[in-house]
Parts: sequence; C-alpha cells; structure tokens
Amino acid sequence: MNEQQILNLYHNRQESAVAETQQAYGDLCQSVAYRILENRQDAEEVVNDAYVRLWNAIPPARPNSLKAYLLRTCRNLALTRLDARKAQKRGNGAMSAVLDELSECIPDQSAEYDAVLLKDVLTRFLRSLPSRTRNVFLRRYWFASPVSEIAEEFSMSEEAVRVLTFRTRNKLKEFLEKEGFSA
Repeated sequence: MNEQQILNLYHNRQESAVAETQQAYGDLCQSVAYRILENRQDAEEVVNDAYVRLWNAIPPARPNSLKAYLLRTCRNLALTRLDARKAQKRGNGAMSAVLDELSECIPDQSAEYDAVLLKDVLTRFLRSLPSRTRNVFLRRYWFASPVSEIAEEFSMSEEAVRVLTFRTRNKLKEFLEKEGFSA
C-alpha cells in the first residue's frame, strides 16, 4: 500500500491505517528510536506512542510525507524519553556521543535564539551540501547511525566517514557563526 493510500485510511478513520503504517515504516521507526534510546522495550513504546500521535493528528493534519512526519514524531518522542532518563541519571552512549560531536558547532543552548530562524539557517546549510555529504551527515546526526553502518551503506571506510563528518561539522560551525549564531 502506498503512502497516499495509508493517509486516506487515516482520513477515513479506518483502524487498518495503523497496521499499514506499521508494515510500511515499523522497522525504520524502531531503528531510529533504538539508536537514540539503546533499549528495545523503550524503543517499542516510543514507536507505539508515535502511532497513537499519528492517529490523533490525522485528520486534520495532512502531512506531505507520512514517512517524514512519522520519523520526526518517533525521533522527538525518543529524545523526550532520553531527556527523562538523563533527569534520572541514566546514561546513553550512542546519542551522547553524537551530541558530543556536535557540541562544538551548535549554538549555546543557554542563549536565546529564534528557533524558526535557526531552523531556516540549518536548512539552508544542509541544502548547500552535496547530496552524499548531506546524507552521511543526516544519518550520523539525525538518525544517530553508527559510523560503521554509514561506512557500509555509502561504500566508504569508517575513517572516511569520520573525516567527512568532522569537516562538515566545521563547515556548519563557520556557517552558523556567519549567520550570527555562536557555539
């Protein structure tokens, strides 16, 4: 079943919409949530919560891309759960490593920035990158994919992935500074 057909199921309030969504995107959602949380049970709960949010949001929402909408929801729910864990003093290896890598180039979180402006700047930066560089960068920092997995997917060595992401982070830092955002 294609994405448009699944969206129509949601708009017609047919419960099979959730099952079709799970069949089409369940593994991908599970992968995104697991990479952030590193706990299968928590990841499953986040994915199920995302399905509930999707059911409650459509209608009236009609996303241009069901896949992107669902993955963003899963990622945001997983990050919220991760924040709750941190509040309880539980650690997280993979996502902490990814955030540590980005810490030198992302704006100071204590400073108050216009979130819409920052989003626009980040979007322009990503669009300015060559396709392969952008995809590697997003796999590492949006999906929290391990370097080894990215290397395999893009037929690169792990060192090449590390160098590419390092250089791209430096470019991001320069781009943000030119736009008035300081790390």
